[in-house]
Amino acid sequence: MFHRFVFTYLLLHVFLIPAFSFGESPPASPDVQTLDTVVVSATKTPILLRQVTSAVEVLTEKDLKRRQVKTLVEALRLSPGLAVLQNGGPGGTANVRIRGGSSRQTLVLIDGAIVNSATSGDFNFAHLTTDNIEKIEIVRGAQSTLWGADAMGGVINITTKRGRGPLKAGAFFEYGSFNTLREGGHVSGSKGSVDFSVALSRWDTTGISQINARRGATERDAYRNWQVSSRIGMTLPSEGRLDFNFRWWNGSINVDSSSGPSDVINYRNESERFIFSGTYRQPLTDWWTHALTLSRSQNSLLDDPGTLQRNLVTGMTRTPFGSGNPNEIRVVANRIESQHDFRLNQYVTLTAGYQFREQTGENEGGFSPFPAKIISSHAGFGQMQFSLFDRVLATAGVRHDRFNTFGDATTYRVTGGYLVKETNTKIRSSYATGFRAPTVNELFWPDFGNPDVKPEQSQSFDVGVDQTLFADRVTISGGYFWNRYRDLIQTIQSAAVCGTGPFGANYCPINVASAKSQGWEGMVNVVLVQEQPWMKRLELKGQYTMTLTRDLMTGTRLRRWPVDQASLSLYYQPVAPLTMILDVRFVGSQFNDRENTQRVDSFEVVNLAVNYDLSDQFQAYVRVDNVFDKEYEEILFFGTPGRSVFGGIRANFDLPFGSSMQ
Repeated sequence: MFHRFVFTYLLLHVFLIPAFSFGESPPASPDVQTLDTVVVSATKTPILLRQVTSAVEVLTEKDLKRRQVKTLVEALRLSPGLAVLQNGGPGGTANVRIRGGSSRQTLVLIDGAIVNSATSGDFNFAHLTTDNIEKIEIVRGAQSTLWGADAMGGVINITTKRGRGPLKAGAFFEYGSFNTLREGGHVSGSKGSVDFSVALSRWDTTGISQINARRGATERDAYRNWQVSSRIGMTLPSEGRLDFNFRWWNGSINVDSSSGPSDVINYRNESERFIFSGTYRQPLTDWWTHALTLSRSQNSLLDDPGTLQRNLVTGMTRTPFGSGNPNEIRVVANRIESQHDFRLNQYVTLTAGYQFREQTGENEGGFSPFPAKIISSHAGFGQMQFSLFDRVLATAGVRHDRFNTFGDATTYRVTGGYLVKETNTKIRSSYATGFRAPTVNELFWPDFGNPDVKPEQSQSFDVGVDQTLFADRVTISGGYFWNRYRDLIQTIQSAAVCGTGPFGANYCPINVASAKSQGWEGMVNVVLVQEQPWMKRLELKGQYTMTLTRDLMTGTRLRRWPVDQASLSLYYQPVAPLTMILDVRFVGSQFNDRENTQRVDSFEVVNLAVNYDLSDQFQAYVRVDNVFDKEYEEILFFGTPGRSVFGGIRANFDLPFGSSMQ
């Protein structure tokens, strides 16, 4: 029924509204190149970065290619306010948390599709490569007013590359440490009102042991990844725009267990995901624009427990629990959203919208199978944006969500800012409330789920200053943030709530915890040298984040949250064809458990990427990760790669028959 409704709704908006509302219109003008960065996630409308009153960072395709990073995990590790930790090497579970929040409180979107898991609540970044990605927007602080559930900590919005200009084709090949082999290709371009971008890649590596080899693990855990992505767009009459996006990946990795810790033979985890989305944006008048988003994300996770498990502390071996009985978790997330933007006058823009969201989760096989369970919600939201003479900036919004499981949730958000044009100084601040809806697991998992569990709630505040100097050659940003989390869902043992079993009181999720976080974020980017005869460019970028967290029930620090994190990047281009970038990352000590008894030491790691343009069509590159072969753990017991060297070549061509595609 949902699919039929979505299909009919899209047809009506694509064909009927333009037919009834508009007459013949001239062809759209070609794209205009601009140096100003445009952000959508902060207000759900395109807005210049200098006018945004939220804490926002934008990573572009250029940033990703400079470092020759393979995954988004590697790119996000250098962002302020984020904690990015991974279980072992390539393919190991990787989550992103923002400003003291949990990974389940970070909402992740890919081309408008919500990709957080219906069962676990978070998104595993391990399998998402940087191929065909145009932009990543990171909005820090509670964003539930615009984006709904799971955006308590912030939003990460990922956009696939749009095809532009003549038809282009390209390919790359990479080989390196751990028998790593990567290859892929892409085609993109535009003709008339249609544009497209398609990419395919494959990645194989013998990898490292997921459990740290220095703790006695002997089996390398191999990883394999296939990735396909595409974006097809069409320019419509009267400045309308229609986009269809598709992304698929299949990642398979051998894994170990932190219980013990243990080296597990033939333990395999395979994830396959399909993401479909369509967006339609159409000005209906010169003051009214409608945007429609339809999306579907479906993921299957196969977990095969393996054949032999060896405890690295005791040396004891046993058959893994569930061996011979793999289980498969399947989740689906559907979203439909209709948004209307009204430009009331030159100072005020009003946004109003409706969203339907449906999540389904089921578990087949294993020791706790359960049939499909559905969490659905209807939401209405409204926001006012105010800009007076491009100096006084403000937003205010409210949202109401109604769920089929726990009832209603209302959130609101206000932001303000003042832009001093004479000095290029922007002062910004925001206050917001947020919530996280209980997951399918927390509500329905057999002998564990608690149908009475309620959503987590939060309050979020920040204030900051953004400054540019010397014709934008120096950019400085800094600020303070504060969060308070209430009704946090924690798994505890309680006979009164969870019932009893053969071994006493059972465990189940209950709203019993509360926490807070506060801290400082700072970033500086300085272009030291630019366009000199003896040097093309020398640029220095650094960021520092201090995050103070507290579990208000125990008085301890929140698990896996370092107080100090910092990074420093030096970009060096002595001549036009040659570029080098040196990244230094520091992560302070943290605790792996809620009781703060399992300490993980601080570490610093250095990476180097060198790119050389052999010609207009060919580029060679070398990337060295962990240059000084540092021994460290991001997560207790789990290994990290030592010094790793990768080399590759990229080829890009304007196809001969593409010259007429403009």
